[in-house]
Parts: sequence; structure tokens; C-alpha cells
Amino acid sequence: MSHTPAPHVPFALTGEELRQAVIAYAANPIYRDNEEWENADNPYHRQLRPQVLPHLDFDRVPGRDRALEYSSLAAQRILTSIYEADLVFFPKAGLGGLDDDFRSYYSPGNRARGELIRPALERFAFGFLDEEVEVSGSWDTAALEGYLESLGVDATGQASLAEQAILKSPDPQRAARMWLIQFAPDFLSEASPMIRNVLGYYGQTQSEWFKIVIDEYGYGVHDTKHSQLFERTLESVELSSDLHRYWQYYLVSSLAMNNYFHYLGKNHEHFFRYIGALYYTESTLVDFCRRATDLLDQVFDGQADTRYFTEHVHIDQHHGRMALEKLIKPLIAEHGEQIIPEIVRGIEEFRALSTLADEDFATQIAWMDDGPRYKELHGPVHQAILEGRVTAPVADIVEPFGELSNTHSHEGDELCHIVSGTMRFVSGFNSYQILEAGEGTVIQRNRLHGAIIESDECVYQIHSVGDYQACLS
Repeated sequence: MSHTPAPHVPFALTGEELRQAVIAYAANPIYRDNEEWENADNPYHRQLRPQVLPHLDFDRVPGRDRALEYSSLAAQRILTSIYEADLVFFPKAGLGGLDDDFRSYYSPGNRARGELIRPALERFAFGFLDEEVEVSGSWDTAALEGYLESLGVDATGQASLAEQAILKSPDPQRAARMWLIQFAPDFLSEASPMIRNVLGYYGQTQSEWFKIVIDEYGYGVHDTKHSQLFERTLESVELSSDLHRYWQYYLVSSLAMNNYFHYLGKNHEHFFRYIGALYYTESTLVDFCRRATDLLDQVFDGQADTRYFTEHVHIDQHHGRMALEKLIKPLIAEHGEQIIPEIVRGIEEFRALSTLADEDFATQIAWMDDGPRYKELHGPVHQAILEGRVTAPVADIVEPFGELSNTHSHEGDELCHIVSGTMRFVSGFNSYQILEAGEGTVIQRNRLHGAIIESDECVYQIHSVGDYQACLS
């Protein structure tokens, strides 16, 4: 498909101004690194690693091949915090001692600084879709109907790469928990981005869309609210349902999937894209939720509470039809066929992000599962460096007991070598290797990881090898 990108709209901040504005936003104390892996019942604390932001460049549009790099992860984390300042979050146990964090997160200053940098970060985070998705040619209602038919949204699909990775994993329960964690940014505040588009005044379709929102919120019955159903799913597999408890384990693509709907909903010029993406996600969720139910039943021996997914099998058959018959078709009748390319674009952009997220998660699970092998590869790669066969920039680091490296990634392969002390090297939820003096591990590019020091002091080196496989030849 082809598409003529919208004309470039200059942003208020570029270059050094943007960098300084991002740094100012992240200077809020609630965005500092954590001292523990998880955020215990505190929805306002989000680790943005502010010490790294001065070294990142957001004044460009990375291609799809760079969409998983750390700068993209940093941008998606910041955008999540900016978007969610429009939503109301409270700790389950009540504010208690978090009153200062509450006021800090919702303060006018925090919100204003976020809105200042949001357009540029959105361009950075989602600009690659202009190259990935093209919609051109003459579109009319008949062409749209043919296109929608070609999508096969009602067909029974094969297991996705992510689902296959879980089932093939030597620790499928760990992989499945990591998978459920990826849905938490969306499912725990489900339909919140959607509500952005049911405000205002635009006729009958507004009321029809609101019916979908009402369904998502359980028709006012809290126990049937979809986010409440997902909380039970998490708790049934021994995960916490606190909002952003597992912030450290969100992949960049998982945040992008959730942020995409906030991006479209926040910017009402993309209203018709949202309609397209809504139709596609509601329609395809039916088959996805069937597979998810079967997968969780298999992996957790029937102990997982899957009502969240079984409920969507029922309700999203209805929502998909509603999105087409009560939203898309009436909107075309009201506003003309000129809106069709934007509807199609929303579908194709969401499909592109879904493919990216599927590949990203499957690669992360393989990285987690292969932890022992990457630890073994430390030996030959380090030997190549010692023998001078590979020249790699090195950083010498000394850290005390309990020092936590909050999760991040690298744009190239790295080698971690422990000179003295003990490090717990973490590659995902409940996935780690213990590294002692003389040991280490290869760190694969774009893979989420972190570390914590478990000895009184740890001296280690990070060698930027670029491509570790070249060290083995």
C-alpha cells in the first residue's frame, strides 16, 4: 500500500532545546531510579533513568530497524508518564505516605513540562510508521469493504511468535508471566485512551462508541470491569496487580502498543486512524483471546483465571461488528470517502506495531532462556579481547552492595566481565545469572536487562564489542 505522508509540522522544540526540556521533565524526583526491582503499590513512580537522558538524541526519526533501541525505550517510558497524567490513579492501600508523589505527578509543572516535549517525542516514537505504512490510490466504500474482507479478521489464526516462544520455553510459566506483564500498561487501565475520543459533540456515532466504553467498564459493575478481570488473571498466576509494579520489565514494543492509542486519542487529527485501529484490534482479539485462554490453561494446568480472555471472546465479536456498522460506515456517510485512507492507515499502523511487538517479545524470551549460553560465551569473547583479536571500547565500573542498574538496553552487543565481587545479572522477570569474579556474560543488542550487586563491592567491565559473533570467528 502507498501513502503520502502528512506535511511536516515544525515543533516548538528541536535540538538542544528539546534535550534540555526532556532533562527538565525527568528531573522530577518521582522519575529517579529505583532501589528495588518492583514498584510496590505506587502508581506515580516510574523509572526514567534521568542520568542517561542528556546523552540521547530525540530530534530525529529513527527507522524501524532502530525502533527497539534504548532511545526508543526511553521515549516510550516518558510518553507513558506524560499520557497517564491525564488519568486518575490511586494506590490500592490509599495515599498514605504517597501524598507528595501524588501531588508531584499531577502538578501543573509536571504536566506542562510533559506537554512541551510530547509532540517531538511522538514524532520520534511513531515517525517510523510513515515509512512502514503507505496508503495511496483512490479509495471508495467498495474498495474499503474489499480491503477489510482481505484482512480475514474472523479467521482462526496460528499461534503468534510470542505464543510459540512461551510454549517452547524450558520455563513456560516464567515466559507466560513475562507475557502477561507486557499487557499490564494497557489492560489495567483498559479503554482509558478510547475515552479521549468520546468527549465532545459529533452526533450518533459518539453515542455508539460510548456503548463500547460502557462494555469495557462492566456496565458500572466493578467486578465485571475488564481491568478488574485482568487483575484476577495476574493474581491467579502469582503476579501482583498493582499498577506498574513491573515497570522494569516492560519492553519498548509493549509500551509502544499502548502508547499508540494514547497518541491517536490525544491528537484528534488522528480520529479516523483510531477508528480503523479500533476495528482491527476489537475484531482480531476474538481469536487471540481464544488462543490466550488455551495457552494459559495449558501452561498453568488450569489454575489461571482466564475470564478476562473468555469475556473478550464473547464481547469483542460484538465490538468488531459495532466498530464497522455503527462507527466506520456512518462516519463515511457523514464525512465522505475522503476519511477512508486514514481509517486504513490506522489499521496498517497497528498491524505494523503488533508485528514488531510479537517479534520483540519472542526475541526477549529466547534471550532469557539462553542466559546460561550467553554466560558461557563470555569466555571465548573475553579471550578474543585479551588476545587483541578484537578491539572494543571498555568502561571500568565499581559499585557497592545493593547498587541496582535499572533495566535498559544497548544499541550493540556488549560483554560484561566481572573483575571482583558478585553480580546478579537480570534479563527479565525471574530470569537471572549469578556472575562471580572471572565470569561474565554477553549482552545482546536491544535486549532488556539490569543488574544488582550482591557483594560488598563489585568491580566489572563493560566492553562494547558491537557484534559478539565476530569475536568468535
